[in-house]
Amino acid sequence: MQSVVSPADAADAADAADAYGATYWVICYIGQEATKRCPVNSPSKSPEMVAKGSSPIADITVVGGAGHVGIPLVLAFAEAGMTVNVNDLNEATLATLRSGKLPFIEHGAAPLLAKALAENRLIFTSSPTQIRGSGPVVVTIGTPVDEFLNPVTAAVQRCMDDLLPYIADDQLIVLRSTVFPGTTDWLHTYLARLGRKNKIAFCPERVVQGYGIKELREMPQIVSGTSPEAIEEAVALFNRIAPEVVVVAPLEAELAKLFNNAYRYIEFAATNQFYMIAKSAGADYTAIMKAMKHNYPRARTLPGPGFAAGPCLFKDTMQLAAFARNQFNLGHAAMQVNEGLALQLIADLKRSYDLANMTVGLLGMAFKAEIDDTRASLSYKLKRTLQTCAKDVLTADPFVTTDPTIQPLDRVVEQSDLLILCTPHSAYRDADFAGKPVVDIWGFLKNANVVY
Repeated sequence: MQSVVSPADAADAADAADAYGATYWVICYIGQEATKRCPVNSPSKSPEMVAKGSSPIADITVVGGAGHVGIPLVLAFAEAGMTVNVNDLNEATLATLRSGKLPFIEHGAAPLLAKALAENRLIFTSSPTQIRGSGPVVVTIGTPVDEFLNPVTAAVQRCMDDLLPYIADDQLIVLRSTVFPGTTDWLHTYLARLGRKNKIAFCPERVVQGYGIKELREMPQIVSGTSPEAIEEAVALFNRIAPEVVVVAPLEAELAKLFNNAYRYIEFAATNQFYMIAKSAGADYTAIMKAMKHNYPRARTLPGPGFAAGPCLFKDTMQLAAFARNQFNLGHAAMQVNEGLALQLIADLKRSYDLANMTVGLLGMAFKAEIDDTRASLSYKLKRTLQTCAKDVLTADPFVTTDPTIQPLDRVVEQSDLLILCTPHSAYRDADFAGKPVVDIWGFLKNANVVY
């Protein structure tokens, strides 16, 4: 079963929200710590309508709302006219937001944050005791993988056990982040065994890191639920911020999220494998790609080579492999190619350079360009491996502020014998590398002395 709720249906969805008293809950999960509960009421009362001297009443609460998933969602709902309780254990990050600053790069978020603060649409809390109200709860847990690349499904149960004392029986619970297939139906059964009557939905986030604001506005939202009532309430909630809603069954929604990320990871593996084949043959893969794609539409989606990393693609591909009883050979092959690219690069360099007597400079430590997020960045895999065979390893990144070992670009260039472009930040495209040999598997640099 699949249905699409188009923008033309938005008015009906808004009426449905009002009919349900539309109290919304959003909970975000950061790392492997789930913060507790989150209320929300129908956005029928603006902050100005709250009695003077009392605290604003939240229309929606985002627990973990100061995280990478939480902030875009918070600001999207605030922009839609809702008062949002930003509930998070990290009080330092809450203080950063309260001051009008962002704790990490989220393009397009700064003006929305300023507007939300000016309109008194944000409430900042760090304890479940500071959450008031009732309504649907959207839980962005995220199922981690263990050291054996198996999903840690118990994380969902631990989170729900922590949250249940703060959730009323009539509230909708929406799982938001990637979960192991079958989790939504399991949660419905688990709560029923506890005598709970909560409505359960799964509405996965699928935004690109750093561009959540833009993509929430432009991309369809997948919605699923274990009952018609759960689906209706979830559709009403997400129609406030999404251009359209696609409704499928819970298992279909769970697999859609995993398939999206696994497919992208496989795309990167294909081009990285092509790159390594061309390199071993002494051919220029950049020239090959230009020939392949020039006025040839069937090749237009082929990405360029580079380090495929980050907190989602690898993890979700391995979750899908576990669900397929480790028969997802294409996914395992993609992991070997993408993770092996960094090691292949170093092996090739060792044959051409005396790395033991060289200082190697790494340019870019974030896992992708123009952001400051280093989670699961292959730049650090390169760094750790090079530290076992090079004289010294230096690092630079114009965005990352959380790594104290990062140095200014000019110092890294001056002190390095060999440079490796790890992340194609725009600041590097026309940079002066003083004629030093540079490794650029991305085919990104314009005026560098590229040697690999």
